[in-house]
Amino acid sequence: MSNLLEKLTILSDAAKYDASCSSSGSKRANHNKGLGDATGMGICHSYTEDGRCVSLLKILLTNHCIYDCAYCVSRRSNDVKRAGFTVAEVVELTINFYRRNYIEGLFLSSGIFKSADNTMERLVRVAKTLRTEHNFNGYIHLKAIPGASPELLHEAGLYADRLSVNIEIPSEMNLKKVAPEKNYADIITPMNYLSDEKIRYTDEKKHLRKTPLFLPAGQSTQLIVGATPESDQQILQLANNLYEKQKLKRVYYSGYVPIKTDNRVPLLPSPPLVRENRIYQADWLLRFYEFNINDIVNDKNPNLDLEVDPKVSYALRNPELFPVDINRADYQMILRVPGIGIKSAKKIVSARIYQRLHLDHLQQMGVALKRARFFIQCPGLFSPRKDYQMHELKQFLVADKFSQKNQLPLFA
Repeated sequence: MSNLLEKLTILSDAAKYDASCSSSGSKRANHNKGLGDATGMGICHSYTEDGRCVSLLKILLTNHCIYDCAYCVSRRSNDVKRAGFTVAEVVELTINFYRRNYIEGLFLSSGIFKSADNTMERLVRVAKTLRTEHNFNGYIHLKAIPGASPELLHEAGLYADRLSVNIEIPSEMNLKKVAPEKNYADIITPMNYLSDEKIRYTDEKKHLRKTPLFLPAGQSTQLIVGATPESDQQILQLANNLYEKQKLKRVYYSGYVPIKTDNRVPLLPSPPLVRENRIYQADWLLRFYEFNINDIVNDKNPNLDLEVDPKVSYALRNPELFPVDINRADYQMILRVPGIGIKSAKKIVSARIYQRLHLDHLQQMGVALKRARFFIQCPGLFSPRKDYQMHELKQFLVADKFSQKNQLPLFA
């Protein structure tokens, strides 16, 4: 037992660097009084102070690895304590933790030992054992190993709710510098295969009701921020392409955690958490606020402003579009106002059909007037905005500190 606890300590600590876990979006119902239930409601999470999910049993199968990636704590040349679980041990831990109500599911990643197929086969066996021998219907998220065979990836998609093929480094050129044993083809090929299979199973489900589930929660990936010199524009452009072409559910961003001095990666005093936060906010704008990539980052502004969130930055860079008349502007333009979220924007568009909206109405709808008042026009609002230059307004907003809290999302 003590040996198992030691393994758990080592491999759960090593797993914290993988941010690409989420348990939302799956619809695996519980049948025949089995264990667990991953429904469309999603699974409740608890989070650490830096925002990482801890509600799943989040571990590595092993931290032994044949690769020597400069940014990875489990790299071959790093002097760390090594450990590895057997398939049976992971199954036992998952069942025991679940019965004690510690977790709602399993997030299982791994270092690469021997080969991609050897590692992937063990990951699949964990999920298959839980599903078939223990009737486990809780959430399972597996790491899809780059370079693994289509047959193993297919089997993983039948037993896991979500698979993540982690890209890690946002450009192929820099991947070769910090992880010369890896290549982009081995990463993108599994993504494409899983995306095509997901579409095939979804179409088949329309005609055959008993078609089995295949990746009900889709795919995710992780990009490391700050380990290599890509701009925010390059990172977000890649993420946008993944959403559009591979139909990924989520792209996760992880500020590079300096592990040990290595001339292939920068020696940072601390992880770039503010930059990571800004990229998450920009990702949010792309997915939910109907912004396009060039609105947020472009050749003139390739990096996000670290002082204010991307929505405020957009408004400050486009003064000709503001103030927005709350009673006349269309929904898309109202969404672009700092301090107005999706729900508030919908309420505004619906309510103004019946009456002219005043400042008090906006406050009742949940609009963050502390921010929005500089960028809107409506009866009852006496804003000094016209007396501000944009750089003065930015300094006022920064001093107000509304945009510097490291929480997601900062803007409405």
